[in-house]
Amino acid sequence: MHVAMVLGDDIVSQLLHGIFSLQFLQFVIAFISFFGFVMISAMILILAERKVMAWMQDRLGPIHVGPWGLLQTVADVGKLLMKEDIHASRIDRAIFLLAPSVFLAPVIAAFAVLSFSPYLGLPGTALATGIVYLVAMSSLDVIGVIMAGWGSNNKYSLIGGLRSAAQMISYELPLVLALVGVIMLTSVLAGTPGYKGDSGIGTISVKEIINFQSWPTWPFKGTPFFDFLFEGFTPWSWFFLVQPLMIIIYYTCGLAETNRAPFDLPEAESELVAGYLTEYSGLRWAFFFLGEYGNMTIVSAIATSLFLGGWSGPGVGYLTAPGMAVGWQVLGNILGVVYFILKVYLLCGVFIWIRSTLPRLRADQLMQFAWLILIPTTLGNILLTGLIYLVISGLGISNVVILGVGLSSLVFLIVTAAINWILLFVFVSSPTYPNNPAARLAICLREPCHDIPVVPFDKASSIASSCVSVVPVFHSLPKVDSSSAALAVATTCSNASRSTGRSAVCVCSRRVEACAHRRVACA
Repeated sequence: MHVAMVLGDDIVSQLLHGIFSLQFLQFVIAFISFFGFVMISAMILILAERKVMAWMQDRLGPIHVGPWGLLQTVADVGKLLMKEDIHASRIDRAIFLLAPSVFLAPVIAAFAVLSFSPYLGLPGTALATGIVYLVAMSSLDVIGVIMAGWGSNNKYSLIGGLRSAAQMISYELPLVLALVGVIMLTSVLAGTPGYKGDSGIGTISVKEIINFQSWPTWPFKGTPFFDFLFEGFTPWSWFFLVQPLMIIIYYTCGLAETNRAPFDLPEAESELVAGYLTEYSGLRWAFFFLGEYGNMTIVSAIATSLFLGGWSGPGVGYLTAPGMAVGWQVLGNILGVVYFILKVYLLCGVFIWIRSTLPRLRADQLMQFAWLILIPTTLGNILLTGLIYLVISGLGISNVVILGVGLSSLVFLIVTAAINWILLFVFVSSPTYPNNPAARLAICLREPCHDIPVVPFDKASSIASSCVSVVPVFHSLPKVDSSSAALAVATTCSNASRSTGRSAVCVCSRRVEACAHRRVACA
């Protein structure tokens, strides 16, 4: 009994010592600060989304609450806090109630390794495994979504949860592979002239990757004005210039991870009401909404740190240099926070832009894009980056210092950047459908065309004969107006429908041949 009491007193004293320690106080303050940042950021992004989308769609947007409608999101928060928490009677209560917290918790935890300035961040900012930690936190969101879908005891919610789980797991793979290219760059640059670290040993620490995106030399070095501008801020060394294709793929995967348009199938209102959110209301629904916009901020913050130099900007490195007065260092950190948040919100603006521009994908298109395009592309980038390094290192280029960095490192960066920009152009400009008409017809027969009404093949000839005055589909194909040609086209459609066991019809087009090759309705 005496031993048990001694052990109990020791545990209590250690617990009290930990709670009242400076480190715990720092953690509490940082946690509250970052949680408040996520909430305020979500309110700002929602208002910005409404205003920007209204501007893009020639609407007014919020105008009634506050000056120019700026207090609309504040009113929305008050409404959500006062709403009654209504839920169905036969839900799995424990899972249903815990799901919003499980979804939101990783969003807050991800800020532990993100630095907003050279000296501002949680104690985990210097964590050597920062990227691994961020990937692990982003993977936990899936659990909250599945819990919401299962616990709601609703078929729409369950289908939405399963859709989201499949989507988030599929796009997690290319997202991680896109970051491997950045880690390979740090491995090549570490230990070379102009870069810190041991030769051949890179880093997965977010803070160290930010430092890798800064060159030790800049134009007119030694002049106070240019030293103030460029010390710690050399945008020509940011990794998005070396790996542009990877930031595009990472950002695309971030769209899918956050269930944002055009990857918002789990919340497809025309199919699933509101997906896994159908049974939620009030504060718990707000938690999911907060988590979505928090994930937008996290995705943008990681892209900013790994590709856009993080907090770097004019004056930050100069004012936070060792030996500067404390006041100047505080000002430098404030500037770093401002630059970091501006870059994050700029990328969040791209989220809004994409939502206003692109339509929602089909489920099969979404999965094919991840497994057949993004994953092979990211794996190819990893192999290509390694091959470029092997070739350049095998040439025996001397490591003489040029522009503050080693010659071999400079050649590697230039060659890798040139090839990546070419691949980016090819990736973006690749047509969805091939130019070969026969291949287009095969694709059309393979893919369902839900926007075209299905017509039996025995009526195809009469419909095709009337296709003479509608806007052409493919400008490169010759014009076909004769009834005999139209009948031949209809016959092609009929044969295709018989061979595939599907009803098919050529939709009206001024160029009937183009209609036969592309606009075939499959059901």
